[in-house]
Amino acid sequence: MKSTTIRHWSFVHTWTSLICTVFLLLLALTGLPLVFHHEIDHLLGNEPQLQQMPADTPRLNLEQLVNKALAHRPGEALQYLAWDEDDPNGVIAIMAATAGTEPNASHTFMLDARSGDALEMPSANGGFTLFLLRLHVDMFAGLPGKLLLAFMGVLFVLAIISGTVLYLPFMRRLKFASVRRDKTTRLRWLDLHNLIGVVTLTWALVVGVTGVISACADLLIAAWRQDSLTALIEPYKDAPPLTSRAPASELLSIAARAAPGMQPDFIAFPGTRFSSEHHYAVFMKGSTHLTSHLLTPVLIDASTLQVTAIAERPWYMDAMGMSQPLHFGDYGGMPMKILWALLDGLTIIVLISGIYLWIAKRRTGKA
Repeated sequence: MKSTTIRHWSFVHTWTSLICTVFLLLLALTGLPLVFHHEIDHLLGNEPQLQQMPADTPRLNLEQLVNKALAHRPGEALQYLAWDEDDPNGVIAIMAATAGTEPNASHTFMLDARSGDALEMPSANGGFTLFLLRLHVDMFAGLPGKLLLAFMGVLFVLAIISGTVLYLPFMRRLKFASVRRDKTTRLRWLDLHNLIGVVTLTWALVVGVTGVISACADLLIAAWRQDSLTALIEPYKDAPPLTSRAPASELLSIAARAAPGMQPDFIAFPGTRFSSEHHYAVFMKGSTHLTSHLLTPVLIDASTLQVTAIAERPWYMDAMGMSQPLHFGDYGGMPMKILWALLDGLTIIVLISGIYLWIAKRRTGKA
């Protein structure tokens, strides 16, 4: 590789790394406990515990659960109902002052599907893991914070690519995984920095790219609403405002007939950003671990309970759905979480050693 090309790649690697390093350290440090957020919430007692009942206890229908939720927080609007992944009797309700209230101002609690009893969920409304999640996702700065972190993610990917290009000629001179222990401290750290960077290369690219996609989630949802959803609800453009909705009791059976072989993931009520002013949107998911993150919305008229559309998923919504669990290692159970945590720790070493190498190089240059 020509020396001029090496200098160009070195310039790209140095400055993309330096600009994003502080943000990446924040993301790596907050991301490490978030990999185990379920386990942490359980240890802290932040997960609601449903009452023990006989296995054949009947469950309330959806409209009864809706009424229980409205009674628990009178004066508020029900935005979403979702099903707990760990307990089929747990139904998660999200409510806010209005149906269109932005997510960070909503309140989340759990309903017992058999009794309708409401149980608070501290971890979803200000607990330790939610604090870490907000810091990791947007630094408590909303969309500007997400876009800033997305930009830092792009710089991170460029730093990985440029670092790989620079390491290729380096590998020709030394055996793989060589650490020159007889050299200066700076050169030993350079070898370790390069070695750990290459070992974590694939993981870092996956986490970097999925992190950028997840940070752009608000923009992707807005694009979905503007493109796909707007076209589906075009016949309702001039319809009068919805004054009363039909009971939600049969929504799941209606959606199951419209999307056979799929399971419900959550229901968006009229007026939320995942539905329209005139529709229930039942988001159905696949039955495998992979397809369970790919959601197909079934739009149901909130007045007549007629299915008006089964929306096709655009590619960017599929990318968003698959990237978020992959980003936190949620695909392979505890073994994958442990692997993700180890690789996260190695990435922290790469980031800190990179700062040290830059400072050491400047001091050497001045000397």
